[in-house]
Amino acid sequence: MENTNIKNKIEQLKQIILEHNRSYYELDQPTISDFEYDALMRELIELEEEFPQFRAADSPTQRVGGAVLSEFQQVVHTVQMQSLADVFSQEELEEFDTRVRNSLDGIQPEYMVEMKIDGLSVSLEYESGVFTRGSTRGDGNVGEDITQNLKTIHSIPLILPDKLPRLEVRGEVFMPQKSFVKLNEMRETAGEALFANPRNAAAGSLRQLDSKVTAQRNLDIFVFNIQQIEGKEFETHAQALDYLESQGFRVSPNRVLCGNIQEVYKEILNIGEMRGTLSFDIDGAVAKVNAFTQRELLGETTKVPRWAAAFKFPAEQKETVITDIIVQVGRTGAVTPNAVLEPVRIAGSTVSRATLHNIDNIRDKDIRIGDTVIIQKAGDIIPEVVRSVKEKRTGTETEFHMPKACPACGEPLYREEGEAAVRCVSSNCPAQQMRSIIHFASRDAMDIDGLGPAIIQQLIESKLVTDAADLYTLKYEDLVGLERFADKSAQNLIGAIAASKERGLDKLLFALGIRMIGSRAAMLLARQFRTMDNLLEADTDTLAAVHEIGEKMANSFAHYRQEVKTLELLDKLRKAGVQMDYKGETLSDTLAGKTFVLTGTLPTLKRNDAKKMIENSGGRVAGSVSKKTDYVVAGDEAGSKLDKAQSLGVTIINETDLLELLNEKS
Repeated sequence: MENTNIKNKIEQLKQIILEHNRSYYELDQPTISDFEYDALMRELIELEEEFPQFRAADSPTQRVGGAVLSEFQQVVHTVQMQSLADVFSQEELEEFDTRVRNSLDGIQPEYMVEMKIDGLSVSLEYESGVFTRGSTRGDGNVGEDITQNLKTIHSIPLILPDKLPRLEVRGEVFMPQKSFVKLNEMRETAGEALFANPRNAAAGSLRQLDSKVTAQRNLDIFVFNIQQIEGKEFETHAQALDYLESQGFRVSPNRVLCGNIQEVYKEILNIGEMRGTLSFDIDGAVAKVNAFTQRELLGETTKVPRWAAAFKFPAEQKETVITDIIVQVGRTGAVTPNAVLEPVRIAGSTVSRATLHNIDNIRDKDIRIGDTVIIQKAGDIIPEVVRSVKEKRTGTETEFHMPKACPACGEPLYREEGEAAVRCVSSNCPAQQMRSIIHFASRDAMDIDGLGPAIIQQLIESKLVTDAADLYTLKYEDLVGLERFADKSAQNLIGAIAASKERGLDKLLFALGIRMIGSRAAMLLARQFRTMDNLLEADTDTLAAVHEIGEKMANSFAHYRQEVKTLELLDKLRKAGVQMDYKGETLSDTLAGKTFVLTGTLPTLKRNDAKKMIENSGGRVAGSVSKKTDYVVAGDEAGSKLDKAQSLGVTIINETDLLELLNEKS
């Protein structure tokens, strides 16, 4: 009798808490205080811990997080989690529709249009109606087991009404905008780094080894597809989504059935207009063929289905006001003006600064302090000012003038003829020192783990470091007495600096921060000349003759090596034991000047291996087909790139042809 009473009490508490959860998470209308809610949860947790035989799979206690993991386990997906082919215009959307109708012998399919949620794709697996496993997409074939973290998301049902033998669904986990703002406010108060946008915040939350942390982040999910199902069949995607909704899943919102591609485009425009009013971020809309029989006829490539397309929206634009224009000194001495903005939320994050590039851009666009302006994020990443809204001027706006002296060191600024940038050329400029060392230590350069901006600033202020070469003179004793450095952290940084000596010439060249010499140019020069001495001795014409280098890059390097401070820096690096030889394969010029595009699955070569072979022979591998493409290497199930190559008359070859081409010219 006692056990029966306890079981009933647990069930009663469970139902009360579930109802409060519904009021809080679904209706946004909490009916009790946090203190009262926590008291109910504590009582339920204590009872379930004492009587685990009465703990239900759908108990609210499963949402609070559990044991801390040491690592995530890999999950091999039984059904590949594919990505979607992107389209960016009405024309490309209509081309997709044409390919679909041609493959269906002229039949006009019905399309389902859904919002493209800007989040992280996951798989949810159910056995006999019980949620058993959840995983990330990973590379589409192998993901990570994040079951415990997914259980903390209240909109994921833990038990389904129908007890089907097996059900696997796919959804998009996201962080609501309100939760994102709250999270960043908490992190700012705690002195922690802020998340750039809700998508990054959601990704970081899902990959927490401690699920209790995830539980505090208030993530959400929309489910958009059935991956596998046993015990039921559906004829259309619409039927499948209706079924998922009946089982308690949050299903893709604002989904609309369309009879033709014109209706699809109209609905996409409607979704685009809704973009700024939603409580969550979207980055496009998805059009899917509705009938499953038609999907089977259309099939798929190795990566994308041929029955769906993702329409990507152009950069979101917002209106705000420039309150000031300030300048920033970069690692090459370039002084860049930046607009200080009234904070505005755009493309998933709050923006208060935006680049103005240079003084010519400011003059061309007639941008003034106090202007109302339109801003966007280039590539949805870098905020920039598009234009000023001149009709909103009041007469109080002021023109901006570039300073005559460097704001960091006070030395005069110069502008070379034919250049847009204004520069500080002082070798003692602290802003340049700081940014050049940050660049030197970055991942794509010398990759010195643990050497971030705060520590670099500390080393400069302590007069332990004035340039990158000084890093290699640091000793354990220099670090251990500084703030932020304990015994272990000092040892780790010294070890990371020592390890960076072996990166090789290509990484060193990029790390030096030579104007116009990016990572690819550094690699090409390193592979061609093999040693730093050879590079320093090569004349400008020889440098310019290297494929993809050209006159401007050659002149930039020639100017860099002539400077006394350059020779002093290289001498210090050499004496410190930094390797200045190239460690990679010898570059051939047999395919020099040729551009290749790879598509489909090759019989024996992996995509990266084929790419490496082409690049080692002097060729270039591009990601998309254009009139400038020389060859498209097509494998099995080649997709739209093959179609485009055929329409442009680009030469199409297979793996055998590629190998013969390499052998012929070697």
